[in-house]
Amino acid sequence: MINVTKTFLPPQDEYQAILKRAWDTGWMTNRGVLVQELESTLKTYLGVSNIIATTNGTLPLQIAIKALGLQGEIITTPFSYVATTSSIVWEGCTPVFVDIDPDYLTIDETKIEAAITPNTSAILATHVFGNPCAVETIEAIAKKHKLKVIYDAAHCFGVTYKGQSIFNLGDVSTCSFHATKLFHTGEGGAMFTKNNELHKQLFSHHNFGHDGPEHFHSLGINAKMSEPQAAMGLAVFPYMDLILEERKKIVDIYNKAFETTELKLLKVRKDTAWNYSYYPVVFKDEKQLIKVKQALEKHSIFPRRYFYPSLNRLPYIQQQSMVVSESISIRVLCLPLYAGLAIEDLNQIINIVKEELT
Repeated sequence: MINVTKTFLPPQDEYQAILKRAWDTGWMTNRGVLVQELESTLKTYLGVSNIIATTNGTLPLQIAIKALGLQGEIITTPFSYVATTSSIVWEGCTPVFVDIDPDYLTIDETKIEAAITPNTSAILATHVFGNPCAVETIEAIAKKHKLKVIYDAAHCFGVTYKGQSIFNLGDVSTCSFHATKLFHTGEGGAMFTKNNELHKQLFSHHNFGHDGPEHFHSLGINAKMSEPQAAMGLAVFPYMDLILEERKKIVDIYNKAFETTELKLLKVRKDTAWNYSYYPVVFKDEKQLIKVKQALEKHSIFPRRYFYPSLNRLPYIQQQSMVVSESISIRVLCLPLYAGLAIEDLNQIINIVKEELT
């Protein structure tokens, strides 16, 4: 069976050796030495000024909304994982959708200003499939209208834009370290900010609001990463070059195979050092997508419809028409991409897709 992705598992003895350090102390959570080491390691590797490791990738979005004191309307994208929208609703705010760019698949920056009202407090945009938004334009709009900016950068581990980490952008950026991601801690995530005062507030919120063991600084929840999670991250980290190298090789083969077909491929924004996080292809219509998907599944190959449905069609929000996002969401399919995908399996995937396109 070939799934859309496969969790990279380091040698078990290497993971166990790291975990034993926590085992020997009996310190399994509450920001032990492994969490602190992971944060330090990633801070250097990613080139960021602040990082807070968390137990998953959704809580950082919710904490960011809370820490920034957001209320009313938050402008966001309809083309993302459901957590982007659900976090807005969960925190008592209203998502206001802006359609997406048909090539980059990120929020269409040319349509943002028209969606701003006196009730708008922020822009929450997603760097889709690790592809950066039009960050300069978004920053200018936010500054002009005095809005906060949160980037859902769940797919962006290692991505740089114009030579700097994508996590350095916005008031807060978030990432997922879920087992399906190219860097993972089994389940986990992180949040980033360049603002030191905001970092303190984010930190407090993720740790019950604690200010020392007997005092509380503010309202908080439990979003702390555990030591077993951090141990997995520390065991995976030494293999990042290998993981990225193998994923790039697969993407290059896909690109060459599909460049002369009618499939529309992801356009990566200029000045981006991409991380090969996903391989989306856009079909001419949903009928063709379903045909290809079913043909692959007959051979125990399971791609995935990222992102479907378009989030403006969620049942718990006010419906808004988003023509481009709705069109893309029914036509986009992510093909298998992971370190360790055998070339013969890759060629089988390519051959099946191309056969079904004829």
